[in-house]
Amino acid sequence: MASDTETKQIMQIIVRPHRSYKVIGGVPLVIKTQVVSECGEPLTWKKDGEIKLESGYYLCRCGRSALMPFCDGTHRQQSFDGTEHAPTNLSVKRRLEYPGGTKIKVYFDMDLCMESGFCANRATSVAELTELSEDIGVRTQLISMIEHCPSGALIYRFEGDDKDIEVDLPMAIAVTTEITSEGPIAGPLWVMGGIPILRADGQLFETRNRVTLCNCGHSQCMPLCDGSHRQSDHQRPPISFEQIQILK
Repeated sequence: MASDTETKQIMQIIVRPHRSYKVIGGVPLVIKTQVVSECGEPLTWKKDGEIKLESGYYLCRCGRSALMPFCDGTHRQQSFDGTEHAPTNLSVKRRLEYPGGTKIKVYFDMDLCMESGFCANRATSVAELTELSEDIGVRTQLISMIEHCPSGALIYRFEGDDKDIEVDLPMAIAVTTEITSEGPIAGPLWVMGGIPILRADGQLFETRNRVTLCNCGHSQCMPLCDGSHRQSDHQRPPISFEQIQILK
């Protein structure tokens, strides 16, 4: 049986220049949907299904495929510009620390943020909770909000520790659905569990536990999602578990 390290080396996502994402190593595809409050505030994620694909497959980057989430070659007809603008240095070099943390340190990397909305609600925000984090109940709520951030833009570590704390996630790619005031829409590809991502220039991105990749074709931080899919002109209907089962 292969070790976790060996499995991680086998599973990989390759960003093809101005083309699709090539996924190798039998990375499972899961379907995840936001769970929101009665006021539309993101609370958590629910898993709607999982599809195990033994061989490699290609996922759409341009957002125009008729076989979403899979690539159907439409990028060739539409002159898709997939030029990458995401930073290539380590996140720890970019991120900022929220002030006022007690027994916990909270960091934010703006370059990873895709504005998923888990960092605030009507009552409070990550920034406010950090300043009140001396209370264990507040710290618990704060940690929950951070761990539900799909992009990994929010991260924390406990005071005195020299390593970040990460939620335990399986190695998988989630096809996401976001719930907006106008109804459900297709969200980004959520890469979980530290799957290596190879840039179009052949270099590796920093391997992270949580990463969100653009699949609408409009991000200004390619290949990372920046929330552009929520703009009215870019919104797409969500993809169901049943649809993907048929396509696979």
